[in-house]
Amino acid sequence: QVQLVESGGGLVQAGGSLRLSCAASGNIFRINEMGWYRQAPGKQRELVATITRDGNTNYADSVKARFTISRDNAKTTVYLQMNSLKPEDTAVYYCNGKRGVYYADYWGQGTQVTVSS
Repeated sequence: QVQLVESGGGLVQAGGSLRLSCAASGNIFRINEMGWYRQAPGKQRELVATITRDGNTNYADSVKARFTISRDNAKTTVYLQMNSLKPEDTAVYYCNGKRGVYYADYWGQGTQVTVSS
């Protein structure tokens, strides 16, 4: 089993920055890709950014040039540096781990990010 625990959410003014962390534990060797998703009230959960085992990254258009996904050398913690935050970035942010197309994803419990205008 894999456990994902997020931290770093909070309240910030527009234009500010936050850094989210996701600590993975358990059978982390099973994870091929990790990422961040978010869900705003009344909206579907959406992809924010992902990073593969090889270090390849992918971003939603809405966060490109503002957010950066990275991980530590041990590949047990994934970070999301969020700069130039906007009120529309307000959402619950979830850490995600993917094992492969034939397996269910791993999810963290989520961390609230609120950006005030």
